[in-house]
Amino acid sequence: MLRRTGIIDTLMGLLALLLWTPAAVAAPAAPAAFTRSAASAASGCGVLAPGASAAAERAIAAACAQVDAGTWYTWGGGHGAQPGATYGQVDPTDPASEHDPERLGFDCSGLVRYAYAQAAGSDILNGDASRQYYTVRAAARFTAAQGTAPLLPGDLLAYGTSADLHHIAIYLGAGKMVEAKQSSTHLMVSDVRLGDDYFGAVRVNTGAVTEHVFETWGTGVWTKQAPSVAAGRVYAFPGPTTIRVECQKHAEVVTSDGYTNDAWAYLPGDKAWMTNIYIQGPSWLDGVPTCP
Repeated sequence: MLRRTGIIDTLMGLLALLLWTPAAVAAPAAPAAFTRSAASAASGCGVLAPGASAAAERAIAAACAQVDAGTWYTWGGGHGAQPGATYGQVDPTDPASEHDPERLGFDCSGLVRYAYAQAAGSDILNGDASRQYYTVRAAARFTAAQGTAPLLPGDLLAYGTSADLHHIAIYLGAGKMVEAKQSSTHLMVSDVRLGDDYFGAVRVNTGAVTEHVFETWGTGVWTKQAPSVAAGRVYAFPGPTTIRVECQKHAEVVTSDGYTNDAWAYLPGDKAWMTNIYIQGPSWLDGVPTCP
């Protein structure tokens, strides 16, 4: 009897081993990288299409980290002495901004400034939406008519008119963008808006600027598709702007604001021409080669 009982106990023990599951053993903690990735997936913020440069990917990562952190939009936020979130201001035209001075965050251009400072390691896009769109670091520009087809993640989407660009956002790919949209909201991922207010996009060069750099003067100065007053308009500089000049050539004589000149400069980042009359410096720019 004792022997039979021992056999039964042995069989029951083997059965228990076969049915045992490690439910009581705690699973190892997920690594930090996985946690961050999951958070980005939850917000939908990240690089959503191929082709982005490493710097553009870093800019997107910096912006998305702020989305995942639940950072607020604040009017005027992000425009301190250094890139980064700051307390905002009350926008006299927007009652929803009443709590912005109590909130640490970014406005649209403050977020772009911060993201690309993180990407480039220096404050390369300081200023408002207009200054960022008309940056001397433009590697390429795209019109509203081109839509999103030629865009890559990291490109900047601008809204408004050539003389008044009032909003800017970072393209993620797949028709999505990350933006600081308006007071009383957090930074967010949105569908790209391609309505009448969409102006165009610019691709940012985070490397060294090798062309000749000058400042313009005047307001509403149009750049042209060719070195001629009659050529098609590209866009107008709203005010004094830093530009890159690749070369210059003698072409149509222009008289404007009391000056006459036949020299025109080619702006490679803008794929446009402008009369040298509105470029600060001599009529024929020093050190700039003649266009072929």
